[in-house]
Amino acid sequence: MLRNIYLKEMIDCFRDRRTLFLTVLMPIVMMTALTLFYDKMLSGGKGETYNLAVNSTITKDAEDIFSKNKNINLVKYADPEEAIKDGKAQAALIIAPDFVESIQKGEEVSVKLLGDSFSQKSSDLMNVVKNSLSIYEKSIITERLNAKGMDSKLIQPFKLEKKEISEDNPGLNLMAMLIPLILAVAIGAGANPAAADLFAGEKERKTMEALLMTPVKRSVLLLSKWLTISSVAATTGFITLIVVALEITYLTDNIKKAVSFGDNVYQVIGIAIFIAIIYAMFVASFLMLTSIIGKTVKEAQSYSTPILMIAAFPGMITSSVGINEMTIKHFAIPILNLFSIMKELIFGIINVEHILIMIGSNIICIAVLFIIGRILFLKDKWVMN
Repeated sequence: MLRNIYLKEMIDCFRDRRTLFLTVLMPIVMMTALTLFYDKMLSGGKGETYNLAVNSTITKDAEDIFSKNKNINLVKYADPEEAIKDGKAQAALIIAPDFVESIQKGEEVSVKLLGDSFSQKSSDLMNVVKNSLSIYEKSIITERLNAKGMDSKLIQPFKLEKKEISEDNPGLNLMAMLIPLILAVAIGAGANPAAADLFAGEKERKTMEALLMTPVKRSVLLLSKWLTISSVAATTGFITLIVVALEITYLTDNIKKAVSFGDNVYQVIGIAIFIAIIYAMFVASFLMLTSIIGKTVKEAQSYSTPILMIAAFPGMITSSVGINEMTIKHFAIPILNLFSIMKELIFGIINVEHILIMIGSNIICIAVLFIIGRILFLKDKWVMN
């Protein structure tokens, strides 16, 4: 009986175009857009050409300072600052007409760099300009020291070498935030219509009474509906992981270089799918409660919206925590543990203890939520409209 009810509910869910759209098409569209966006972000502006507005009185010697940067296009304007406001340039550099001559004479001159640090392109261009000016400054200092017969090492007592732990894979932290975020959002978005329809929808259509009159225990009905919501959510999670894996492999260059699991690729993918299923069951339990409490589909979705929005916050927490700084709480708190486990998996780390803690804490929450749902479903107050 449980199997028959479950299959019937699954068929009904996938007959609904809205559920089919949110389960299949939305993850594909979301992942395609975000994967391509982040792949472009990881390129670091390679191949980009920026317009740098300069005053029309700039000399050829001053232009030569930036000649080695092929991605800087110097454009002369009478008012460089106005050119930025009009969107004709990403940054502006204002220097005196006798800039190079004054430096050669040993005089102090000022340079004014204008830009918008909140704009990615403007910020990138200002950094490039700063680097070019810094190189030019060092060359002038070296020339002055050599002219006085002094070694340039006198003003550089030590050399600082900076190395990031994830230097070889600069996109891992970005992917560790992107994949679980989209996975959490996709699972919630895919399961929400099915959950709202299976309980609140039945009450709104006045079919719940007829369903309860059948010789089937309410516990069996509740379990079959919960399994249906979990299956829809898990299907969404599975499709999301498959889509992102295919897009990283065939549509990206920078992310593909960053993500490499070596010999653990199959274990990582298998654990990620299993984690997605556990999280789908957890979300299904929450959405089942909101649907039981709601009298209509609209009301149930209103209750579920804050729960689905919470899934965006753990990504902010884990993004600022190093992979070696995570503690037990990161793997014991539901929703947060999805981001923590996925971050470890993306870095190629398989920690059995952390995985078991994550699974255990989610199963406990699922059991508690299911018991609460069963108590409510056994009372006519919550199942009759």
